[in-house]
Amino acid sequence: MRKIEYSYEQHRLKWWHGPLLLLLIVGTAYIVYTRNGGKSEGDSVKVAWKQGDMQRSEGMVFGTIYHITYQHPRKLDDSIKAVLQQVDNSLSPFNAQSTITAVNNNTDLKADKMLTEVFTLATEVSKETDGAFDITVAPLVNLWGFGFKNMDDVTEQRVDSLRQYVGIEKVKLEDGRIVKSDPNIMLDCGAIAKGYGVDAVGRMLERQGVCSYMVEIGGEVRLRGCNPRGKNWNIGITKPVDDSLNAQSDIEQVLQLTDCSMATSGNYRNFYVKNHKKYAHTIDPRTGYPVQHSILSSTVLAADCAVADAYATSFMVLGLDSARKVLDRHPELMAFFIYATNDGKTAEWCTPQLEQLLAR
Repeated sequence: MRKIEYSYEQHRLKWWHGPLLLLLIVGTAYIVYTRNGGKSEGDSVKVAWKQGDMQRSEGMVFGTIYHITYQHPRKLDDSIKAVLQQVDNSLSPFNAQSTITAVNNNTDLKADKMLTEVFTLATEVSKETDGAFDITVAPLVNLWGFGFKNMDDVTEQRVDSLRQYVGIEKVKLEDGRIVKSDPNIMLDCGAIAKGYGVDAVGRMLERQGVCSYMVEIGGEVRLRGCNPRGKNWNIGITKPVDDSLNAQSDIEQVLQLTDCSMATSGNYRNFYVKNHKKYAHTIDPRTGYPVQHSILSSTVLAADCAVADAYATSFMVLGLDSARKVLDRHPELMAFFIYATNDGKTAEWCTPQLEQLLAR
């Protein structure tokens, strides 16, 4: 082996090395400083809100409660309600005048911007998850009923008869219209509408110049900037306890987040037990039956809440192994799963980048 010898003379600093090094350090610091608007990286999201700038809005939408906290000198309640009403007028199947109701009633009309965006995203997620996410699942959801109130009436024959109306590939967007291959096909955006509504409010706030906010609708969250204390937002993941009455809300983990969105889907709130098996509220659109995978809670982080919402539901359908394969293909997503082990205990799994966000 060749021996390599180093001498002090070879590496002794020249007289001009010191000034050059200082110049590089100052130059780098100046670039970071100017990119952050005159603040250091640590200060860019670490400034507590000014007194009087904290605003809060609460209310009901999509059958659930919303909570919004944002930094602004005045309240923006009217604008928030207007945006949420627009989302309801587009995506709510319980709104007789909504665009999606018109589509389900086979009315010939052009889809509005919101439904078009949701349909496009839903089609992409369905493709990426091998059909685990599908907004045409409505006939099967209605068959089982909310909370599976119709489970005694569900038969294999009835499931098979409805599966012919399920499949996102049977619906197309043509010249601004949503065209169904069969009039019996129905759209249900319930697994993405809350996330989309969260994004819609967040973007409105950003247009109003709001840099720090938290928008939460029914547990789906979009975060920007810092909390009122100048820190990252602390967002909890609920412990998966069998609690169909939603009376318990123990926290499994707390994440410290900024500039991202989070959505959680779980099978522990709505379920029933039949023949010693737990049947979840999530319907697999590919089979027509409730999923029975080991995942109890699926939390996804993404830039936009609609994306997180759709994938969180998809992973409940796919199960742990298949969900991890999808995550391998999508490094822009982060996920946290709580699942049941073979011995009946619960365990956690998360993507490496999300592990760095856990509050210790």
